[in-house]
Amino acid sequence: MIRVPHAMSTKSAQFTSEISLEREQIFDTFRRWGYLDANLNPLGGPIGDGYSDLPSEGEGVKEARKIYCGSIGAEFMHLPQRDRREWIQKRMENPKAQQVDRRWLAERLLQADLFEQIMQTRYLGTKRYSGEGATAQIPLLDTILETGADLGATSAVMAMSHRGRLTVMTLTVGIAAENIFAGFEDVDPRSILGGGDVKYHKGATGEFHTRTGKVVRMHLVSNPSHLEAVDPVALGRTLAKQLHAGPDGTRQVLPVILHGDAAFAGQGIWAETLNFAGLKGYTVGGAIHVIVNNLIGFTTNPRELHTSRFSSDLAKRQPIPIFHVNAEDPEAALRVAAMATEYRYQFNSDVVIDLIGYRRHGHSEVDDPTITQPLLYKKINALAPLFETYAAQNHIDTTEMAEKFRAQVDAAYDKAAQMQKSPVLRKLPAYWDKYVGGRYKSEYEVPTAVSEDKLRQITEKLTTYPTGFAIHPKVKKLLEQREKMGTGKMPLDYGMAEALAFGSLLVEGVPVRLSGQDARRGTFNHRHSVLIDIENEREYVPLSNITPDQAWFQAYNSILSEAAVLGFEYGFSRDYPDGLTLWEAQFGDFANGAQVIIDQFIVAGEDKWGLLSGLVMLLPHGYEGQGPEHSSGRIERYLQLAAKDNIQVAQPSTAAQYFHLLRRQALRIWRKPLIVFTPKGMLRHPDAASPLSELASGKFQNVIQDNEMTNGQRVIVCTGKIGHELRRERKRRGDTKTAIIFLEQLYPFPEAELEAAFAQHTNAREFLWVQEEPANMGALNFLAPQLERLARGTSFRSVKRSPSSSPSTGSHTAHEMEQKTLLEMAFAAF
Repeated sequence: MIRVPHAMSTKSAQFTSEISLEREQIFDTFRRWGYLDANLNPLGGPIGDGYSDLPSEGEGVKEARKIYCGSIGAEFMHLPQRDRREWIQKRMENPKAQQVDRRWLAERLLQADLFEQIMQTRYLGTKRYSGEGATAQIPLLDTILETGADLGATSAVMAMSHRGRLTVMTLTVGIAAENIFAGFEDVDPRSILGGGDVKYHKGATGEFHTRTGKVVRMHLVSNPSHLEAVDPVALGRTLAKQLHAGPDGTRQVLPVILHGDAAFAGQGIWAETLNFAGLKGYTVGGAIHVIVNNLIGFTTNPRELHTSRFSSDLAKRQPIPIFHVNAEDPEAALRVAAMATEYRYQFNSDVVIDLIGYRRHGHSEVDDPTITQPLLYKKINALAPLFETYAAQNHIDTTEMAEKFRAQVDAAYDKAAQMQKSPVLRKLPAYWDKYVGGRYKSEYEVPTAVSEDKLRQITEKLTTYPTGFAIHPKVKKLLEQREKMGTGKMPLDYGMAEALAFGSLLVEGVPVRLSGQDARRGTFNHRHSVLIDIENEREYVPLSNITPDQAWFQAYNSILSEAAVLGFEYGFSRDYPDGLTLWEAQFGDFANGAQVIIDQFIVAGEDKWGLLSGLVMLLPHGYEGQGPEHSSGRIERYLQLAAKDNIQVAQPSTAAQYFHLLRRQALRIWRKPLIVFTPKGMLRHPDAASPLSELASGKFQNVIQDNEMTNGQRVIVCTGKIGHELRRERKRRGDTKTAIIFLEQLYPFPEAELEAAFAQHTNAREFLWVQEEPANMGALNFLAPQLERLARGTSFRSVKRSPSSSPSTGSHTAHEMEQKTLLEMAFAAF
């Protein structure tokens, strides 16, 4: 036995330790920065500027480079959670043996490319937005769904823009090819005159069958050309489906969102949506985001699209990993897909896959990209389809599988040519069975009154709190006032009317979800849906504690966003029609920031895609001298968008009207978005308050007749706050000739009711429309032709502010002068 001297042994151990330390430092460097030198560009060369200062020598450099600088580049060392970093590190450095069925993979790549090529041949010169160049997205999606199914997924909500959408619909969502071709054939165009949408925007439902026999129900969300606008909609739909699924909903319903590289980096609504991850009321247990990265946006190069090296860098604002992968290495794409899905399920976190490929053709097939990127397309045109290169690398003969697939597609083409009706690509869930859209019918009306006994019982629960709960003195006083309101001792204001509407619906089994900036308390200190203990900030929600078997109530203060939050709530309403979903703007015109959601989804969703929604938008509106951004809810915009009974637009003038309006929206089977212009200063004004008896009887009145004037010589029609001011002015003047009619529902226009109200004033010599807004805003331009027609030859005029590019003055004194002038003009001699 040879003994090593102690000093030599110590020196050897120290040397070994130094080697291990050096190796660990090198590996740490590659873990942090290896993705910068990874082989990610399918066309060769670096991504972006290509800067990298990774070590080239040392213990473990070759091994580290092989792991972190191959076809996969992993960004994960920015994650603050050590367990998540170590989880990814382990899977990168000690991966499970990857079992790849290479023949299956070659066939899926072939199907993806061949389907695109057949469409190109059959429909030459027609836009289809090919996915060629990112062909690996099809087997990548297969792996996401198969892995998800193994981990509990039974359904998936998918969102994507137009590129590659038709192929995904066929090969992933499960839509028959003949139904895709029918969109090119434009079957039965007369059935959608003035409506419908192009084939690559439509949504679809189907089934994805895994290779192990599991089935995943697929829901591809309809999407306009505003590329990332669908993101919050898809997440809202996901949350609603997860609630329907029950306690295990986040495992059962998997959201998968596909993005373009230019849109991911550039569109603000996506940045807003990314902020939902992990937020109470908006989290969906993690979404899988796939950037289908073509390294180009229409005709724009990456260096013109984002200053960062990768289009995915926006995602690093959140603690989520990003996996870059070269789309020309399909086996690497499968590995990333599995790892990303497992990560989502392990940590309930978002994850980003950056699938870096190219775009085979121009932005569309009628576009010539060689005009703007001649050198790039010289490279692209020299590349063979991915299935050919992969099959050649693995010695797979694809002849037979190509012939088989082509025969299937040709048969589908023949079927499409025989179709007489446009195919339905979507099957609605059962919870939509009892709801309808289309034109309004009076048979849809339902009772909305609630007995005084029940209102008193609800009031007791709404105005009490647990023993020992340290209530704020101001809130205590508010609850004492509400107790009097709910027991008939004083008139109700809007806040209490809303609370009783919500409470009564909850008792009847209708869930209520409310969100918006500061919505829990309310911008104007009028709601207080959540009570806060002033000693420990413990929360108590009276609306969640009315009866043991009531429906759920949720109220959330949203992120400081309009577009993403409104999109999310629209999506939620799409998959929770049996509840009342409300979004409240802090001020009405703040909805401007969500105009794309309003235009593309809320008002047009039914006409374009046949999709219904009962979403309620609460838009505070009223001219009170608060300046241009805090006066108008932009009534004119919604009326301009109104057609075919697509939406409802209302401005309830009393607390009771607001109560009945909310209940009507929840209880009718007619599902249409409801735009409500809510008051600000009138929230607590005595003129707008209502006795308890008006909640226990009656219904929402589209038109409120003037009970103080039976046969006026002048008839004023108005809506909202100005009506109360006109009544006060009439009283001050001692006017006995003027009737004032409130038009509570602006759309659908209640012609019969308004005509009946006019008929009660047979002595009328003049009809007026009076509004606070400038002449080019408000309801005037929408209503004037209809009011003039109903006046039947009697003089008709309007009173309004002068036309203006801004909604209101910024001076409170000027506002008071203008308001006084409006009232004087309304009562001018005739």
